[in-house]
Amino acid sequence: MIPNDLLSNLLEECIEHNYSDLHLSVNAPVMGRLNGVLKAHTSTKWTNDQMNVLVYDCLSSEEIEILQQQKSLDAACSIGATRFRINLYHERNQFAWAIRKLENTLKNVEELQLPEQILELSQLKDGLVLFTGPTGSGKSTSLATLLDNINEQRCSHILTIEDPIEYIHTNKQSLVHQRELGADVKSFASSLKEALREDPDVILVGEMRDLDTSRAALSAAETGHLVFSTLHCADTVGALDRILALYPAVEQDSVRRQLGMTLKAVVAQRLLPRKNGDGRVPAVEILRVNNAVSNLIRTGQFPQIFSILETGAKQGMLSMDLTLVQLAFKGVIEVPKARLMCRNTRYFDETLSKLRKDQDRIPSYANL
Repeated sequence: MIPNDLLSNLLEECIEHNYSDLHLSVNAPVMGRLNGVLKAHTSTKWTNDQMNVLVYDCLSSEEIEILQQQKSLDAACSIGATRFRINLYHERNQFAWAIRKLENTLKNVEELQLPEQILELSQLKDGLVLFTGPTGSGKSTSLATLLDNINEQRCSHILTIEDPIEYIHTNKQSLVHQRELGADVKSFASSLKEALREDPDVILVGEMRDLDTSRAALSAAETGHLVFSTLHCADTVGALDRILALYPAVEQDSVRRQLGMTLKAVVAQRLLPRKNGDGRVPAVEILRVNNAVSNLIRTGQFPQIFSILETGAKQGMLSMDLTLVQLAFKGVIEVPKARLMCRNTRYFDETLSKLRKDQDRIPSYANL
């Protein structure tokens, strides 16, 4: 996609106003998302004719054909050093745009305010690592940081399959090849099968969105590769149900056994508004698959995994409830909002009370 002057101006305004997202739709003003809140950027509403002109002026003939056939289009573009991910789609027989601003540069764990134990995942040699969370929760950014850490520390062949490419990686200690859906590959599943013939050490699959992609990702993890991918679900344990739901019932027993052997970790993320109104902070849950978790996965006893999460700090685990307690205790997020998001409010209340009584025993989280 090549932005025309109008779209370029809008993207520049997105940068200037520090919006994370920009929405364009017919009979509505341009909307921008700032610190998680959607607000009108202008009062002028777009007409259908104006929207059609914008669409057909910015797209190539190939992109127009895809849009007409599939009723949506994923693309990316850059304004200066800033890159944008764009989804153009139909709604009520009209066009609409969802534009996500990506960070200019890769950031480290401290800059992203992620828990330090997340870096341990970049030391893995094989297996499957999943990042979960809603759209806009920072999954892609965290994964890019992990890949950059591998790139800096190891001599590996890193192969990414993305839709579209979001963060541009340059070769450091590793050799990095990035493939984009539509431009370089036809599908996640087919490109994963091709990847096994391309001598990768680390594979990033943008999203495990269908059965074929899931099969290929599990197969790659089984054959000695380190595979990263994302899922849209609320928590780490929910990711297991989400994967199983892709498979026919007759296959689910074997898939649980396969997951028990290949899954190394699941990370769940949310971005929460800071109490002082100055941006958002990530709340993170980390599930590491040890022998106990692996056995519960194989036997389908997923709910019992939550208790291991709460007691697995020495093995690099971190529950979302503990993260919320820590953020609330430090005054980063509001206590009532943190409590509402907890799975176990009794645990939240008791842990917060204990921290307040003994401030010398604060669990480490991040330099907030």
